[in-house]
Amino acid sequence: MDRPRIVVFASGTKTNGGSGFENLVNASNGGALEADIVGVVSNHAEGGVRERAKRLGIPFIFFPGPYTAEEYQDVVSRVFRSPGLLRTEGGESGGEWVALSGWLKLVKGLDPRRTFNVHPALLSQFSGKFGGEGMWGKRVHTAIKNALEMGLITETGISMHFVTDEYDRGPVFFEQRIPLEKGMTEEQIAEAVHQAELEWQPKITNMVVHGKISWDGKNASSLKTALT
Repeated sequence: MDRPRIVVFASGTKTNGGSGFENLVNASNGGALEADIVGVVSNHAEGGVRERAKRLGIPFIFFPGPYTAEEYQDVVSRVFRSPGLLRTEGGESGGEWVALSGWLKLVKGLDPRRTFNVHPALLSQFSGKFGGEGMWGKRVHTAIKNALEMGLITETGISMHFVTDEYDRGPVFFEQRIPLEKGMTEEQIAEAVHQAELEWQPKITNMVVHGKISWDGKNASSLKTALT
């Protein structure tokens, strides 16, 4: 069977970003991820994601919107149907997947069984308080810092979940907890989370694209994972 193929959505910024995407690419070259990164999508025409893609030799796709189901489907289809990626007749595909890694736009219209995200907080805390619309990037770490100072939490972490048409509400299949200490700054919290993402995202992504973690895209109870 051919290796699974993954397109990564990574917003980055106009000047930086994309380290999670690069980490996945590196992991796919003899590391923990037995899959091919076949393209990366950003909503910034220039910046860290594009620079990393050029250096790594990965096709870059600028996606300025509109962020409708039809546009998402078109972007993903164009990546997987590009001439260099067409399967030979009779070839068996390892599957096509979408990995969100710092993508800040609401996703619509993609197959929820094959689209997954890494979120920089524990979505299980306070019934998802640290996820949802507007809870991304620095905003997440600010909320975590405030909760820490109020004595409401003693840990944060990362979550990986399947993606539906609602921010951060698809079923969570992995969480890695990170202990916090009083007085930690937003930057220190963000760095601890970033290091956990770099360690765990490729490993858990590999489990997803090889069927060790799966979901039917409809019922949360159908979630299956070799982690439990």
